[in-house]
Amino acid sequence: MMRKYQTNGKSKSELDYAVRQLVGKAVVTTDDDAIDVFTAAGMEKPDISILSDDFLEEVRRLPYKNVAVELLKKLLSDEIKTRSPRNVVQARAFSDMLKRTLNAYHNRAIATQEVLDELFKLCKELRARASRGEELGLSDDELAFYDALAENRSAIEAMGDDKLKVIATELIIAVRKNVTIDWTVRESARAKIRVLVRRILRKHGYPPDLQAKATKLVLEQAEAICKEAF
Repeated sequence: MMRKYQTNGKSKSELDYAVRQLVGKAVVTTDDDAIDVFTAAGMEKPDISILSDDFLEEVRRLPYKNVAVELLKKLLSDEIKTRSPRNVVQARAFSDMLKRTLNAYHNRAIATQEVLDELFKLCKELRARASRGEELGLSDDELAFYDALAENRSAIEAMGDDKLKVIATELIIAVRKNVTIDWTVRESARAKIRVLVRRILRKHGYPPDLQAKATKLVLEQAEAICKEAF
């Protein structure tokens, strides 16, 4: 349920500034006496684990639109970090989209309502991406390698989704079998993984002119996944 701001005699500009500071610092705590970002924005604390339509609608109804921008900015940044640490391509794509939108806003290229509309779209796209693995029949790690292979649209057009899914599955199996705790710092170990990746790409007919870039991205992805494995 939406709550009204308690101004305590502050002007709108003073209140906006105070709330922006609170949101920017992400004061989230279990201490009952603390003020969190939702209290600061005048909202009941919702379940935002999937950025639900109900929650986004409540943000849309906030009386101060610049506060809504700051709130969505903070939440999106956190969601991108927590949802995509193992998916290099997805994390990079969403980070870039958020950065471009906010840069346009800060440079006054788009109005507050326009940036809000863009942030709402980004929230919904981020939520939709969470179900892609299930739709494709891939685990989260397999999806991460699939995204690395599909980063270049030419590869999808040349091979199709089904073939890329097969390659992604084979890559994750090969990486898990061959990585060691120090593989990211030992060039000999990295070279072995690089050879394996190239061999798998060639075996399945991955476009030769795209193999170098794909291999580099797959290695980045392997490193991101394996950071949590050891």
